[in-house]
Amino acid sequence: MTISFETLRRRWMRDPRFRAEYERIGTDMELAFTLTEARRKAGLTQAELATRMGTSQAAVARIESGRGTPKWSTIERYARAVGARPVVRLLEAAE
Repeated sequence: MTISFETLRRRWMRDPRFRAEYERIGTDMELAFTLTEARRKAGLTQAELATRMGTSQAAVARIESGRGTPKWSTIERYARAVGARPVVRLLEAAE
C-alpha cells in the first residue's frame, strides 16, 4: 500500500518539531512534496524520471529533497516528464 505525500505531510504536521522546521523552509518543502507526488502519480521512479528529463537520478533526488529551489526551467522539464504543466499561485500569507 502506498501512502500519498499529502497524507504523510498532514500526519507529520502534527509534530511540533517537524512543523517548525517545515515552516522555516516551507516553500522549498511544499515544492518538493508537490513534485514528488506528481512523479509518484505518474508511476515513475526517480531513475525513470531522470531519463525523461535528460539528467541523473541524483539530480532528481536533490530536487525532491527540498534542499534549495530549482530553476523554473528545471521545474518545467520535470512537469513535462510527468505529463503535467507547472502553475504558479499566490496565496495570502498566514498570520
